[in-house]
Amino acid sequence: MGRGIRQREGAARWASRRAALVLAAGLAGLAPAAAVEESVATALVVSVDVSQSVDEDRFRLQMEGIAEALEDPSVLAAITGNSGGIMFAMVTWADKASLAVGWRRIASRREAAAAAALVRAVPRQAGDFTCLGQMLRTVGANVLPALPVAADRVVIDVSGDGIDNCTDVEAIHAERDALARGGATINGLPILVPGENDVVGAGAFRSPGYGLRALPIGPQGGETTLDRWYRDHVLTGPGAFLLAARGYGDFARALRQKFVLEISALEPERAK
Repeated sequence: MGRGIRQREGAARWASRRAALVLAAGLAGLAPAAAVEESVATALVVSVDVSQSVDEDRFRLQMEGIAEALEDPSVLAAITGNSGGIMFAMVTWADKASLAVGWRRIASRREAAAAAALVRAVPRQAGDFTCLGQMLRTVGANVLPALPVAADRVVIDVSGDGIDNCTDVEAIHAERDALARGGATINGLPILVPGENDVVGAGAFRSPGYGLRALPIGPQGGETTLDRWYRDHVLTGPGAFLLAARGYGDFARALRQKFVLEISALEPERAK
């Protein structure tokens, strides 16, 4: 019951914050031009799995991939094509979620380079388990309410190489759906590693406290693929989409493509 109360309270806080941001955006039309620049088209939360399966090399590939994406000419064009740029934050998560890079505006090449430098300097976070649902709860309760300006759309970009092994999918859905009710879109970037996570679900590694229950995967249970699991249990909100990386070596390419789509609010099939 306590967890349910916290979920409702977190959702209420985010919904209240979202309403305030929408109101602020509406009032911006009555304010001087300088005030209008306080709003942004896109607030982007990049949420990165750093659990046990992510060794030091994989962690660095992810951090470098995010930094390179922020510095990429096509991503910069998408950012600067929005009045006021974007708001950017990064969360790393395993057993728990941590705000690795707090909210900051990116509206120029210089600001993108500064954000990229912060990403490259993020230390590796300790943690064994893939607690995706708990990460969504943290984003809804702590990260989104701290967004300092109005945003037309809020996008949570979730990447990882495994399914949640900390809780039931019903709890993940509760967190996901609360974020959707607050106006957020959750996109997925599953990292598909051949020979390692081709099939997920059956016999999955579970965190202490999960017990001996079978991991519920889909409507029929059993095995599935990671990209299908993300579609079934993570994606939500207007325009939500999935773009997979073919291994960690493909992460940077996939993320650059994904950033352009998310920042420009384009349809996935229009990606080049």
